[in-house]
Amino acid sequence: MASKDKNKTEKRDDSSRSEIMRQLKTRPFLYIGTVLVFVIIVIAFVFVPAIVPDARQSGELIFGYYNKVPIRYVRDSYFFNVLQSLGREHDLSTDDPQYIFRMAQMWRTAFEEAVLHLGILDTMRQAGFIIPEELVDREMAELPHFQENGRFSSARYRAMDSNTRMNLWRQVQESLIKRSFYSDMEGIRSSSGEISFISSMAFPRRTFDLAIFPHASYPDNEVISFAQANPDLFLTMRLSKISVFSSEREARRLLEYVRSGVTTFEEAARSSSQDPFADRGGDMGLLMGFEIMHEISDTAARSSVINLPAGSISDLISIPGGWAFFRIDEAASMADTTDSSHIGRIRNYIINNLQGVVEDWLLTEAEAFTARVRAVGFDRAASERNVRRHSLGPLPVNYGNTIIFPGLTNTGIPELSEAERNPFFWRAAFSAPLNTPSDPVVVGHNAIVFFPREESLIDEEEIEMLESYLPYWINDGTFQTYRAYFLNNDKLDDRFNETFWRVFNPF
Repeated sequence: MASKDKNKTEKRDDSSRSEIMRQLKTRPFLYIGTVLVFVIIVIAFVFVPAIVPDARQSGELIFGYYNKVPIRYVRDSYFFNVLQSLGREHDLSTDDPQYIFRMAQMWRTAFEEAVLHLGILDTMRQAGFIIPEELVDREMAELPHFQENGRFSSARYRAMDSNTRMNLWRQVQESLIKRSFYSDMEGIRSSSGEISFISSMAFPRRTFDLAIFPHASYPDNEVISFAQANPDLFLTMRLSKISVFSSEREARRLLEYVRSGVTTFEEAARSSSQDPFADRGGDMGLLMGFEIMHEISDTAARSSVINLPAGSISDLISIPGGWAFFRIDEAASMADTTDSSHIGRIRNYIINNLQGVVEDWLLTEAEAFTARVRAVGFDRAASERNVRRHSLGPLPVNYGNTIIFPGLTNTGIPELSEAERNPFFWRAAFSAPLNTPSDPVVVGHNAIVFFPREESLIDEEEIEMLESYLPYWINDGTFQTYRAYFLNNDKLDDRFNETFWRVFNPF
């Protein structure tokens, strides 16, 4: 019993840890905030025991390696300093129900900053970049540690022990290397032509009415016509099934027991069948032809089962991984096209497996609608045909939904959820003349007709504001690219989760 309890506890622990790490990945800035933490030289931090493990119990804390250099949590390391800075800024409480999650976020943020720190230093070293020692010395002399009455104090400098002074010198050196890296990155300039080109993409902006023809509007009469044209797909019968995966001999023995009356089909299914229907005595319920094709792939075997009368038991049939036999509870017959449940199952099959059939019908309907719009106008045509409609815009051609332009994310139109990277969507929307219906376009599970109402002219003030913002947006994108490069680099051996959960085992 103790062993079972232990296993349950371990499973619960793993599940809890996985959930925390999932939240950590999907909401990395929930607690820390979206401002990137830069810690260059950290001095006189307040020690935060709530987030610091006992190294004597946890052993050496190595959370990974970057280019074979260990990412250690030790006093005065970059990792340590960032974590202490975060700990001082955010006072964690063990009474907080999200305590472990927030602490994991804090440690992960500090770890990633340590990765970037090592990555940048490694990159600059590989490039042969060297900071002159004289420059490091000058920066050291400006530190507040060595100031007295606003001037450098040699007495204070000599009073600091040599190990602390050398560690501080190294931090200054690394901060200057990183400062040079960031300066170079921030110095990347976009040409005025590039900025003008990007800003020009914000215009023209159009306001539209949309007519939407969803898959769900595919009518019953079309469903019935398709079923009548493909009767084998939609015949119906009730079956029960017994599956055996151990051996053909065992399956055949069970079949003979059922046929001879030694046991009933239901009893044999419950005691010996090895499929999901066993608990129901083998009852598979009502099946349609396409479902029977899935159960019995061999054409001849399937035909033999379909042609059996009610109450019959089939011969043994080979199935993937084993053998099965069936009882015909209700003989095969054509689908009842007056039964709404039958119609619904046929419709689902068509929509899920024959999407082109539905799309062809939707496009035909949409084309008929556009012809009517040209004759009587959009509003009247939509009202006559009871078409689902929405308004959209003003919107520029924002392929990919970049954040610098208005996009589709907040339109509140679920039918456009797959339109952001659909070139046919954007072409249809912006190629049609104003107050003229577009050609229909398929987006997800809908056919859409655009009716552009208005097109706004270039707003010079907005263009100027956009052009002044673009360099910052481009620079931020460049930084995020570099950040992703270091955090996803093959040089990184990330062991954060393993070490963190070894040290903090709260469950």
